[in-house]
Amino acid sequence: MAAQCVTKVELTIACTNLLDKDVGSKSDPLCVLLQNTSGQQWYEVDRTERVKNSLDPKFAKKFLIDYYFELVQKLKFGIYDIDNKTFDLSDDDFLGEFECTLGQIVSSRTLTKPLVLKNGRPAGRGSITITAEEVKDNRVVVLEVEARKLDNKDFFGKSDPYLEFHKQTGDGNWVMVHRTEVIKNNLNPVWRPFKISLNSLCYSDMDKSIKVECYDYDSDGSHDLIGSFHTTMSKLKEASRSSPVEFECINEKKRQKKKSYKNSGIVSVKHCEIIVECTFLDYIMGGCQLNFTVGIDFTGSNGDPRSPDSLHYLSPNGVNEYLTAIWSVGMVIQDYDTDKMFPAFGFGAQIPPSFQVSHEFPLNFNPSNPFCNGIQGIVDAYRACLPQVRLYGPTNFSPIINHVARFAAAATQQQTASQYFVLLIITDGVITDLDQTRTAIVNASKLPMSIIIVGVGGADFDAMEFLDGDNGVLRSSSGEPAVRDIVQFVPFRKFQNSPKEALAQCVLAEVPQQVVNYFSTYKLQPPKNPAAK
Repeated sequence: MAAQCVTKVELTIACTNLLDKDVGSKSDPLCVLLQNTSGQQWYEVDRTERVKNSLDPKFAKKFLIDYYFELVQKLKFGIYDIDNKTFDLSDDDFLGEFECTLGQIVSSRTLTKPLVLKNGRPAGRGSITITAEEVKDNRVVVLEVEARKLDNKDFFGKSDPYLEFHKQTGDGNWVMVHRTEVIKNNLNPVWRPFKISLNSLCYSDMDKSIKVECYDYDSDGSHDLIGSFHTTMSKLKEASRSSPVEFECINEKKRQKKKSYKNSGIVSVKHCEIIVECTFLDYIMGGCQLNFTVGIDFTGSNGDPRSPDSLHYLSPNGVNEYLTAIWSVGMVIQDYDTDKMFPAFGFGAQIPPSFQVSHEFPLNFNPSNPFCNGIQGIVDAYRACLPQVRLYGPTNFSPIINHVARFAAAATQQQTASQYFVLLIITDGVITDLDQTRTAIVNASKLPMSIIIVGVGGADFDAMEFLDGDNGVLRSSSGEPAVRDIVQFVPFRKFQNSPKEALAQCVLAEVPQQVVNYFSTYKLQPPKNPAAK
């Protein structure tokens, strides 16, 4: 898996109705951006220029910041009236500040909020507007290429050709950026259409040289060069199915040896198109909501909640592994859900009043309205529910997966990338309904949803690893493969001695790609499409 490119976000700042601290003229404001490390330490990231004599400044300088979905990135914007030449802001008049997370900014795209003083009181009528834009070139090249009359390099049978595309770096070296599949035993191959980002292919420079090499594949790794040619994106763009762009494949060694040498075959580009692909932030800034649902394991193997060795035991400071996992993941995801109302369910317990076993009961015991207000609401509902249920069994995941899948299926009727569902299941152990769960996940893989499973306690979680399709494609009990990998499993014990952010970082890192894969596969655009500017 290639290293994840860091997403960069550009923030534009404007203020209105700032406090006027200057006698005889107006304030000369500047905005400073501070970022919070995991403690309470704030450090300066950057500052804008000073705007003279303005209580409604629009700052020209932008803030460039690395964006990570899986982190809560706390930011503070401070506005100061600058009346001297010193860099230190402590001797300048403070006009107000605003604190938020980068997630809140990108999910709003434009955020306007009142400024407050250090004591939390309003800074007059002063307000700040922050506008976010992703810095990117999300153009992608779609190519369809074939060849004819390639040289035969094999004694038995015919060549097994494939193509390699290379771009030239600033220091003159060539770097491979794409390799097609191998077409066996064929001197007139037609390769499958493929996509490559314009930046990867030629640094988005239409006239930068691109080298294409054609090889004969050998299983021992000694691939033979059939021939090569140079081109540019400007030239490739001329291709059409009725009028392909064609290149002679030249093998320099053969050309030097043989006077009558013409070429080693013709490579024909039938189709070349530049398209714009949406990124994760295009969907978020375009109005896509992430809906967060929690499922909590109340099976008997957790142990009696009143006993200190139970996984549901609340320590004197009111926490356990279940609550830590809910806080860690929920704190990140809540920024991407406008109403902050989260459905929360339990499974594997006998519930009042009849104490029948249930595998999808609302923590607040209200089936018509299972929503909790914010992450704190989930925590409160969990604490209130715990003494009222009897831990039982078995450990069935499929009812709660199918429950969320019904909502995800309903969302697909909207024909836009408006909603995506993230289900967090926290469990202490070995799953009972493995076949039904596999089928539920395979069905859910066709829907706008992802599943995160956090394993608490010391059980053997091999079955969970199997549901996380990283080691191959998950199949349903009837053999149907999942169309995409939507499950991420982690054992909580891996993070017991890590900072509190580490669990969320690990389990949420794959979600942006899963969101993009789903919406791009089904060609769904954000409700308000920022890519189509």
